Amino acid sequence: MSRQTVWATKVCALIQGGNSAAALAQIKVAPTVKDLKDLRTLLQAAKLLARHPAIDTATQDMIDALAAPRLHRSP
Repeated sequence: MSRQTVWATKVCALIQGGNSAAALAQIKVAPTVKDLKDLRTLLQAAKLLARHPAIDTATQDMIDALAAPRLHRSP
């Protein structure tokens, strides 16, 4: 099994501490899809996704956005 990233544990700590606004800001600038999936795994284990529906929606939306193919402009 892969190791959890530091980013995911820090954002999870923000949510556990009650600072959802800061967590949402971090989720919007998430580095990779893997980091977001690691965060969702941590939140599911702590049963925090059910208590924070905005976090659940934001993580899913960002996973979809980062996983989608990018449109490229010509120079």
